[in-house]
Amino acid sequence: MIDWSAIDTVLLDMDGTLLDLHFDNFFWQEHVPLRYAQLNALEEAQSLADLMQRFDAEQGSLRWYSLDYWSEQLQMDLPALKRELAHMVRARPFVEHFLQRLHASHRQVYLVTNAHPKTLAIKMEAVDLSPWFDEVVVSHDLDVPKEDLRFWQLLQERHPFDPQRTLLIDDTETVLQAAHEYGIAHLLTLLQPDSSLQKRLDTTFPGIHHFDEIMPEEAVHD
Repeated sequence: MIDWSAIDTVLLDMDGTLLDLHFDNFFWQEHVPLRYAQLNALEEAQSLADLMQRFDAEQGSLRWYSLDYWSEQLQMDLPALKRELAHMVRARPFVEHFLQRLHASHRQVYLVTNAHPKTLAIKMEAVDLSPWFDEVVVSHDLDVPKEDLRFWQLLQERHPFDPQRTLLIDDTETVLQAAHEYGIAHLLTLLQPDSSLQKRLDTTFPGIHHFDEIMPEEAVHD
């Protein structure tokens, strides 16, 4: 599926790609609605409906990913709530082996994430993948999410790469579409970002289940 001889730069998403999306889905769809219901004397079903409507209105924007924004909007300490569930943060199968192989190769390896910096810190405390990356790029630092073409322009300005020799792996199809429009040639998605849900069968871009399907060659040292 991947001709590794054609790849010099690998861009990797975090949530739903390297880490199991079950943590995020449980947090936003169950944990936050429960605590919001308790705080505001609501039925849990009403809390969930209200919150999903508010979340959906911001989907794809930088606000959607911002713990600070939602902490202010909901009058809740969301980083503290995330830390309550930090034990649920899990790397997806074969991730560390995959990153070790990439790190040992000649390739540039970047983590490119829409996760808020506070979310990133919590997750890297739980499952520290940061040593395997040459750069960690957070969309909040660029003031634009990965769904926006400007993200890829700014990324290339700050960390030059050849789009024709770059692989992006991301579970979000709108992100992959923006990268495709920018000219990134090699694009992959994940078929089961959340291990508790069924595999996706209708992805626009080619997909893998686990990283053992595309493991790069082992570096040979003299």
